[in-house]
Amino acid sequence: MWRLLFVHVIVCCLSMARPYCPSQCTCVFHGRTDGTGTRSVLCNDPDMSDIPVNVPVDTVKLRIEKTAVRRVPTEAFYYLVELRYLWITYNSITAVDTGSFYNLKMLHELRLDGNMISMFPWESLKEMPNLRTLDLHNNRLTNVPTEAISYLLNITYLDLSSNKLTTLPSDLMDIWPPFNGEPITTNASQKVVLGLQDNPWFCDCKISKLIEISKMADTPVVLMDPFLTCSGPESLIGVLFQRADLDKCVKPSVITSATSITSSLGSNVLLRCDATGFPTPTLYWVKSDGSRVNNTVQESPAEGVRWSIMSLHGILYKDAGNYSCKAKNVAGKAERTISLSVAGTMSTTVPSVRPTAGTGPSSQGTTFASLTRSPYSTSSMSTIPPGTSTMQYTIPKKPKGTLKQTKMLQGGNGRKLAADEKSKKSDDSKSVKNLRTVEETSDSAVLLWTADGLSNDAPLTVVCSPYGEDNVKRTEETNAGSGKLLLEGLSSGMRYSVCLIAKGRNAGKDPCIDFYTLDIVDDSGQNQLLVIISGIACALILPLIAVLIYKILNLYCKGSNAALNEEELEKESYVKFETISMKQRTLNSHPNELWARRPTHESERMLLCSRSSIDSQMTYKSDSSRSEYLC
Repeated sequence: MWRLLFVHVIVCCLSMARPYCPSQCTCVFHGRTDGTGTRSVLCNDPDMSDIPVNVPVDTVKLRIEKTAVRRVPTEAFYYLVELRYLWITYNSITAVDTGSFYNLKMLHELRLDGNMISMFPWESLKEMPNLRTLDLHNNRLTNVPTEAISYLLNITYLDLSSNKLTTLPSDLMDIWPPFNGEPITTNASQKVVLGLQDNPWFCDCKISKLIEISKMADTPVVLMDPFLTCSGPESLIGVLFQRADLDKCVKPSVITSATSITSSLGSNVLLRCDATGFPTPTLYWVKSDGSRVNNTVQESPAEGVRWSIMSLHGILYKDAGNYSCKAKNVAGKAERTISLSVAGTMSTTVPSVRPTAGTGPSSQGTTFASLTRSPYSTSSMSTIPPGTSTMQYTIPKKPKGTLKQTKMLQGGNGRKLAADEKSKKSDDSKSVKNLRTVEETSDSAVLLWTADGLSNDAPLTVVCSPYGEDNVKRTEETNAGSGKLLLEGLSSGMRYSVCLIAKGRNAGKDPCIDFYTLDIVDDSGQNQLLVIISGIACALILPLIAVLIYKILNLYCKGSNAALNEEELEKESYVKFETISMKQRTLNSHPNELWARRPTHESERMLLCSRSSIDSQMTYKSDSSRSEYLC
């Protein structure tokens, strides 16, 4: 009962609201003979300054024209769930909120022309999934961001004319044919109308696709005014788009090293592509599922040229597929695809070497598939890159059958088979012991063993495979007397299982071990650091050594000079005096020999003084007068 009452109240409210119309608006109901119809509301009062909030909820078309409204607030029309046409034209609107068009799921046409909008909230278009017409002409828009492209996918009429746009995102034209990859059709319903006239376009590579569309005779994109002109650069001012020639604008072109590559499981693969174009294109690799590949290296050796190399290390079956190298610049894009196949196989007939033998579990509990070889058994050998001698065998499953069938397959020689079985029992005491690996590197390891009771020329088979991947095995033949075997061609940082199979041994008794290869450590950076440190040390130590040697030589030279100077000082400071006296005059004496010298002792030496200088006066009193010391 209460539900019926509630429905009755709602119907009454709607009936009361239906005829109500805002005081500044005009509401018109367009009825039909069947009693149905649509309602349109026109608000054009010049004194209106706000968006009306009491518009009838059944309004299908709302026009707000030539008013003083300056802003469209958030959720201004959220209750108009049936609104299909919204015209807010020739007002004074300068701001539109991001949530202004919330809940307008049915809106088909939005016109905001003739306002002063400089920033339009493009993300608000996601609230209008059925929008097909967007008119923003005669505003003040200066750019269309790249983020707006995803919101314009369903737009079939876009008018951006009479704004201040100088360029457009280079990816904008990619959402329409022919740049989106779809074929060009003449269906008028699939046409897209663009209004771009009366904008100061700067004609460069960013709008090269738009210029290319203007030159097309038949295209799904129709320009309202096909005679668009360039406003820059200076060499193209006033030139029509149809006649504009952009010299430095070239679409990318991609070349790959191969179109199809087949490589063995666990190997390393390098894929390369080269691209040319102007401006220099960017390169990136994409898998077949659309995800990007990160382990790439690229370089641009010159302007307009770029190459990229993608590396795959230790490939697995899941790495097989198509890899696309995509090049892109503002003038366009291009791509090339390389198909990668893992472990392509070729059949080869292997002659019978030994009867059935199997490998037992390893120390970690890994069970290896048994090796079964008949005179006509076939094994699958993976293709190996050039320069690699490693052979990988895919061991087929042991065929089902009884012992009788096995005997028949071996020629029906049952007695011989029984003798072989008997000989196996007697050979149980013969075994290979102490199986181990040494000298593990990133791509190799040395396998050692001790043959107990086996002859030196007894054949042995070494079976090696990545841990847990028993379907791919690598086998090598050797003899028991060698005692060691070098395993090469391994992948770095992987765990391997290796078993040693002796002819005539029972299945499950062959020794097996697991080992790891070393990781590849790039020590180039460390070596470079050591070189730098050594250079700095040498630059600091060598000057110190030179200074030290100079100091030592200087001290040595000063020591020698000090001894020499001391002798010279002694000569200059001390003088040797001689004692002279008057000679005794005789008859035969020479008249010029008036003085006589007599030897002096060391103790009579004395310092030079003014008294004994050459200027001192000498007096002669008598023959016995005191002697004067002269220098």
